[in-house]
Amino acid sequence: MNLLTFRFAPSPNGELHLGHAHSVLLNRKLADAFAGRMLLRMEDIDTTRCTPAFKTGILRDLAWLGVAWEGKVRRQSEHFGNYEAVLHRLIDEELVYPAFMSRGEIRAFIAESGGGGRDWPRDPDGVPLYPRADKTLSTQERKRRIAHGLPFAWRLDVDAAMQRIAAPLTWLEYDDEALSGTHRVEARPQDWGDVIVARREIPTSYHLAVVVDDALQQITHVVRGSDLYSATAVQRVLQKLLGLPEPAYFHHRLILDAEGRKLSKSAGDTGIAALRNAGVTPETVRRMAKL
Repeated sequence: MNLLTFRFAPSPNGELHLGHAHSVLLNRKLADAFAGRMLLRMEDIDTTRCTPAFKTGILRDLAWLGVAWEGKVRRQSEHFGNYEAVLHRLIDEELVYPAFMSRGEIRAFIAESGGGGRDWPRDPDGVPLYPRADKTLSTQERKRRIAHGLPFAWRLDVDAAMQRIAAPLTWLEYDDEALSGTHRVEARPQDWGDVIVARREIPTSYHLAVVVDDALQQITHVVRGSDLYSATAVQRVLQKLLGLPEPAYFHHRLILDAEGRKLSKSAGDTGIAALRNAGVTPETVRRMAKL
């Protein structure tokens, strides 16, 4: 059997909370159980919100919890060249296109559609799908807008992508935290519409960077929260288009607050640093994280 490789990949735009503790401890537990390894990645492509202080805080929290990882920490902000090279492949193969509509323009376009936008299709997160208007622009018009410095994002042409694949698209999902059984899940990237894969100023997005990194780091098992379950479809289509290996997935349960809400960094929910400063022990945090 090949060496099983797991990863914990937080975005350092806030402090870790109990939900992160559950995820990293589960990944570490599985790596140990299968005599594999666990890697640490900082998903910090947003160089404005992802600060050195938050990065330092993550390392401090993990050390306090007693979580170890193998190898050097991969920081995405140091590898934009990797993502840009892959982006140019997608551009050259006409699988992405420049999209110029701002959020306000998107809202206005949808509002002017039939029914005032009430029947406009939405992605699994409830966000309206991007209008198809930019797909009709000529190559000359696209180049003119880019040359004039108009802001834009590179969006995946999901219709062209699925035509290129021309085969059923699925992923392998484990049934439980023990990784004791599996089933195949139909991947439906069409449900997300033409997602952003890069921006003019940043040559990647979360989806593009994560599939490139998982391949470069030889990740065999992606164990993460169930809030990313549906997004796996987008990553699977990118893996297929780019000829990248397919990891196996397990989307674990989320740790919820007393009102049943998902914990959030932005809301400062049950931060590990705050618990530590309050005198809570690592052992207690492990119990609170339900692992």
